[in-house]
Formats: sequence, structure tokens, C-alpha cells
Amino acid sequence: MSDHLIASYNQLPVAFEKGEGVWLFDQHGNRYLDALSGIAVCGLGHSHPELTSAISDQAGRLLHTSNLYHIPLQESLASRLCALANMDKVFFCNSGAEANEAAIKIARLHGHKKNIASPIVIVARGSFHGRTMATLSATGNTKVQSGFEPLLPGFVHVPYNDIDSIIKTVNNNEDVAAVMLEPVQGEGGINIPDSGYLTAIRELCDEHGLLMMLDEIQTGMCRTGKWFAHQHENCVPDVMTLAKSLGNGVPIGACIADGEAANLLQPGSHGSTFGGNPLAARAGLTVIDILQHENLAQRAAALGQLLLARFSESLSVYKAVKNIRGKGLMIGIELADDCPDLVGRALKQNLLINVTAEKVIRLLPPLIISDEQAEEIVERLCIVLKDYLKEAA
Repeated sequence: MSDHLIASYNQLPVAFEKGEGVWLFDQHGNRYLDALSGIAVCGLGHSHPELTSAISDQAGRLLHTSNLYHIPLQESLASRLCALANMDKVFFCNSGAEANEAAIKIARLHGHKKNIASPIVIVARGSFHGRTMATLSATGNTKVQSGFEPLLPGFVHVPYNDIDSIIKTVNNNEDVAAVMLEPVQGEGGINIPDSGYLTAIRELCDEHGLLMMLDEIQTGMCRTGKWFAHQHENCVPDVMTLAKSLGNGVPIGACIADGEAANLLQPGSHGSTFGGNPLAARAGLTVIDILQHENLAQRAAALGQLLLARFSESLSVYKAVKNIRGKGLMIGIELADDCPDLVGRALKQNLLINVTAEKVIRLLPPLIISDEQAEEIVERLCIVLKDYLKEAA
């Protein structure tokens, strides 16, 4: 590691210099199977030819003008996203944390419009919404919050997948303005709520005049087998945030709003110098084109079922494997004990994975993987995991 980089990451002993599809190549030419996609960013894999061509073309035309002027590509991307989400308007920024910041500001504006002096947003334990001060305060993980106190007020944390706790909080606190949740908790360990959970929240928000805000930064753009994870329940949020795979590696975030929530931000109330610039917008439009014409939402759903079935066949006999769960190409394998060294062990098998929530192996492979590559992920990970469990026994 360079002496001139702030040591904010525990980086693995490898550096990549090129990628092709689901493969990454290190500086020595070794090939690695990417089952993480840059943490759910590269849904189209690496160096997708259509996206590469679009980015190269746009770089030769125009990169940035600022939002002082109209940006036709940004306007086209907003229209496409709104059509896909059945929502009204979009604010563009550069990351998921920024998108969630915009959502939180919308929630506070909504609360003030209801004459709430100190609006409260209900959020979930085990959630992750970002590392800015507001999104860190919304996050339900004391480990990532540690050292940054005092956190911002205005958030009440409740158990995830527990509608009764939300109802109780709303009934006991007239200052609640919004409910903000992930449809599937990613960093929290691939936690999938019960069917009907989001629909019940939608009904509760409608009853009490609250904003339903969904963080789809990790789940959006076909990752779970639908364009957006909440579409598995066919309910539309008031605010939805996107980032990660929207640009397939080109930094872009989006805060999409519907109905009254779409009109709360006004000129001067929020902004972003780089947000929705021509390059990022062109990348986002091209990503949508590819996802559509390659039918990758359906593909993710089918491959997710294949991976779950194959992992269950191979690992269900191990008592140390507590649970295998997933939605589309968002897979979690929960072990009985913490397993931080599994990432390094997988790296030695030229497989890129992640461990989150201390004991959950998280797999977020590119949506473009073939059946054969999906099988190879299973084979390589099972070799690593079986050796690990044998040693731990």
C-alpha cells in the first residue's frame, strides 16, 4: 500500500489491471472469477463492449457542463428511470450515499410541511445507507458509527422485517415523517423480509401521511430479478435511491421521487456539481439499454434459483452452514461462526467473494454470467468452504 494513501481500507494483496466479462486479470496475468461485481456495481461485467463504446464516444464529445444548463442526456435518463419505476422525477448525484442524503432531506422537508419541527425517519437495525454524517446516522450498525459521535438526531431504529415495531413507533410518535428501508439488506447479511412486509409499510405510510423511502442502491437495476426489488410486491415507494450498477462503474447516483415528494426540492435547496453529467448519464442510458435487450432481470432470477439450488445440494449437510438465502443474484450463505479469513482463502482459489455481517458469505456476481460460470462459482466456493469447515471442526 502507498504511504500516501489514508489507511481507510483493509485491501487484499492483489491489484487488477483489466477485466473481461466476469473475469479480472491481475498485474501478473492471473485470472480471477468475479463473484462480487465491485460490490454489486458491475452488473454487466467488465469492459462490456457496448458500454465501452458509449463511454468512449461520450468522452470525445462532452464530459461536463454543470447543472446551470440543460443536459439532454440527463433528461433522457430521468425519463427512462421514471418509466421503469412508475415514478415522477429524479435528482442525480454521484453515489449511493449522496442519493440517500437527498432522500433524507426530502423527508425533512415533508415533515416541516406537516408542521413537524424535528422530523423523524424510521430506519432499520442492520441497515447500511452510507458513510456521510446523515446516512451514517441512519445506518443501523454501531460498528461503522463508532468514533463519529455525536450522530445526527432524527432517526429511530427498529428491528428489520418487523412491521409491528414500525406501527408502534408511528403510533407513539407524532413526529415521524418517513420510513426508510432496504427491500433486501445487503451489508446487513442478505436479509430478505417476509412477503407482504413492504406492502404493509406502504399501507401504513398512506394511512399516516408518511413517505415510504426505499434504498435500492444494492438491489436495483435487475439485481434481484426485477428492475427494482420492491416490484416483487408491486408497491411503489414515494422515494427510491439508486447508484452502484446504474453506471456499471461510472459514478452516478439517483434519488427518484413520486407524487408530492417529487416537488419538495426546489432551486437552491439541493444540488450537485457533477450530478447527472453527460458522461454519467450516457453510461446510465446505455446500461438500461443493455439490461433491457439482454433481458437480464429474468436472467438474474433464473440464475439465482440455480445458485441457491446448487449451494443447497452441496452444503446443506454441514451443520456449520446455518442458512442459504437469496433473491436473484444476491446470495447469502450464513455460517454459525465468524469467517473473516474466507475472503483470503477464496482469493487463493482465484475467486472474488465478500463476507458481511461477520459470518455471511455474500455473492453478487455479474448479471451476465453463463450457466457454466455460475457452476464454477459454486465449485470454487464449495472447495474453499469445505476445506475451511473441515479445519474448523
